[in-house]
Amino acid sequence: MSAYRDGERVVVLIPAQFSGAEEREWVDKMVARLAARERRGHTDEALYDRAQQLAERYLPEYPHAANPVSVKWVRNQNGRWGSCTPADQSIRISDRIQGFPDWVVDYVLLHELAHLVVANHNAAFWGLVARYPRAERARGYLEGVSAAAGLGVSED
Repeated sequence: MSAYRDGERVVVLIPAQFSGAEEREWVDKMVARLAARERRGHTDEALYDRAQQLAERYLPEYPHAANPVSVKWVRNQNGRWGSCTPADQSIRISDRIQGFPDWVVDYVLLHELAHLVVANHNAAFWGLVARYPRAERARGYLEGVSAAAGLGVSED
């Protein structure tokens, strides 16, 4: 189960077999969780700090390469969860994921940080991403959200 914002709309994903009562209960719970996450603050500064912490933890041997100049939430990422430009070391993260679990946002950040080290999706790149313990789980989560909502969103 998850909840996220799609523009001004809140999307809640729950199992189809829920009864009406279970659906109402879980929609209320998931909307409340989303609101709590949003209250924690989703500023560009907080996102940059998170990226720095992830780089230090999972990419410590690349202190210069995995050191973005900027990390920002953006509204114009309709076909991907995040993107980066290695030439200017900037990272952009779709504001669609602001309501996703922290471990999923961390995965997207680490994915983009790894692109600052390795620009393409070769084995070396995936080796860096795999350092994140929840990488496969986060990829599955993102694929599920994309499929359930009919978004057709890719990782890059």
